[in-house]
Amino acid sequence: MINAIVTDIEGTVTPIRFVTETLYPYARQRIPDFLRDRADDPEVQRIMREVREEAGRELDSDDIIAQLIAWMDADRKVAPLKDLQGMIWEQGYRDGSLVTDMYEDAARRLREWHDRGIRLYVFSSGSVQAQKLIFAHTNHGDLGPVFSGYFDTRIGHKRDAAAYRAIAESIGVAPNAILFLSDVRQELDAAREAGIHTHWLVRDHLPPGPVAHRRVRGFDDIRPEHHMHVY
Repeated sequence: MINAIVTDIEGTVTPIRFVTETLYPYARQRIPDFLRDRADDPEVQRIMREVREEAGRELDSDDIIAQLIAWMDADRKVAPLKDLQGMIWEQGYRDGSLVTDMYEDAARRLREWHDRGIRLYVFSSGSVQAQKLIFAHTNHGDLGPVFSGYFDTRIGHKRDAAAYRAIAESIGVAPNAILFLSDVRQELDAAREAGIHTHWLVRDHLPPGPVAHRRVRGFDDIRPEHHMHVY
């Protein structure tokens, strides 16, 4: 029996294009002015220190901006970049510039599972702050209340089994009572290695050949109440 579900975001509950064509460009365009306008903000100062530490060299403010944009263009999962993106997105969500484009079936089923007593969690490379914003401002309303917790890469890499073991320990649920949802096979492989059940979201196409994960077209194909067989 599944007692907890952990879900990815991009490509799983939202279209990939929402992240690549809306969220990322929104943050990238605003990084320079955001850092300059809020240079005295303690959180911005912390981010700038962490950028220097991650880069391993002294950087002035222009160098930091260039480094953050370079990391973003390379899709690097770097903590200070993710934190900064979250701060910029928060501004956009709060002034109404951003609304999360979420799949209807995902929003509906997440609410249903919550109402049935299944504990729901998020595991994404985006910061916890960004995750909360994404679910609180969707085109299907505020989904924040259905979640019991959020995890980002500070708990571990999404393609590392140790991260999923750490999540199971953190939420106090045995791995074989957890279901992980994602559209990325390597993440699913890591979760399965940790003893967690997996479903592979393949909304656009089925990958060829046999795989070690049950493949589903959407959230309506997921039945947590059933015994989880591997397909």
